[in-house]
Amino acid sequence: MLKKLVVVLVLVSANSSLAQLSITNGDHNLEISGLISSYYNYRVLDSGYYDKSSNRFKLRDAQIQLEGRYKNTFEYEFQIDFADLIAGATGGGFDAENPGLMDAYVVYKGIPFLSIKAGYGKNPYSRTSNVPFMYSPYWQRPEMCRGDLFSRRDIGVTLMSSFWKQRIDLIAGMYNGLGEISLGGKNDASGTPEFIGRAQFAYPSRYRFQDIDTRITPIPMFVIGANGRYTNKVLPAGEYFPTGSQGPYLMKVISGQKTGYGIDFSCQYMGFSAQFEIQQFIMRPDNEASVLFRGTDKDFNKGYVRSGGYYGQLNYFHKKMKTIFSVRYESFNINDLADGELQRVSGAIAYQIKGFDAMVKAQYFHNLKAETDVDPLGWSDQFRVGFQYAFK
Repeated sequence: MLKKLVVVLVLVSANSSLAQLSITNGDHNLEISGLISSYYNYRVLDSGYYDKSSNRFKLRDAQIQLEGRYKNTFEYEFQIDFADLIAGATGGGFDAENPGLMDAYVVYKGIPFLSIKAGYGKNPYSRTSNVPFMYSPYWQRPEMCRGDLFSRRDIGVTLMSSFWKQRIDLIAGMYNGLGEISLGGKNDASGTPEFIGRAQFAYPSRYRFQDIDTRITPIPMFVIGANGRYTNKVLPAGEYFPTGSQGPYLMKVISGQKTGYGIDFSCQYMGFSAQFEIQQFIMRPDNEASVLFRGTDKDFNKGYVRSGGYYGQLNYFHKKMKTIFSVRYESFNINDLADGELQRVSGAIAYQIKGFDAMVKAQYFHNLKAETDVDPLGWSDQFRVGFQYAFK
């Protein structure tokens, strides 16, 4: 009789670096974890700019994450960030890189060679976008992957399949196409979805979504991936996209065709690791007077706009010093019909007090060039230093 009752066992694994607080009744296992991170930000302003409001302390994360499994048939995840929920509610603005609700989905694994994911979470586009923040020595992803050019999360259905001991992964899905704004419960007036796919190959074994080689891999490893996305949303006359869905550049969602494609590469060996990613978007607005054309005529713009960029990153983990050293270069052209292009170098140092679970992180940004038309920044250098602590 006792075995038929729900017996809750709270287990803390002896391996504290990977342990999670677990609740189980045998068939059903629930793991609870969370993340707190905060930093201080300081900017060096360009001549003629005087707004120092970005010189501040910020609570970046106050997360709770629930991950569950029922037998080998179902998995689910629920993750929420209270810091961003409160920031949005108090007028602090919406952060596409780190929204309030981060994950709310279920995965069905009852079909051989195929898993079906339904709900809200990260879409399978851009490897950099899918690397969890806590495993990075940086406080910010490359500009093109932060969520202002393309959605990082959305509601939809994803099909996932792995072969050859998880060396080959194939992923495809259909989503609302409004990204994080889809949580509002209403689609745009076009009613057209977005399609996203990704394929990646790793060798000599599967490659996790992490950038730093903290395991000091004795055999060189690499992974190469390619992804694409397509949508054709044509709004009826007099209709508009939901507020905030188009992003700060009015490119995240457009009325017309939007096609994105990219490749990425990551490798690691003996504490060294490197990443490279390039993303390109072609947008064909259905309105010749679209602001994306920047006032140019059709003979000049040929009816389309390009946006995208690339970045390269080198990392080294010094095991005895428990320290990560990293340097990154990125280039991002928001609109090829507008003046200017962002070119930036960044450096990061992270000291591990307790692996990735407790780290002190510092990042330095320096803008080599900046957008002069679409998004003039008004600053040349920026510093961030802070800590992160994950409880499991």
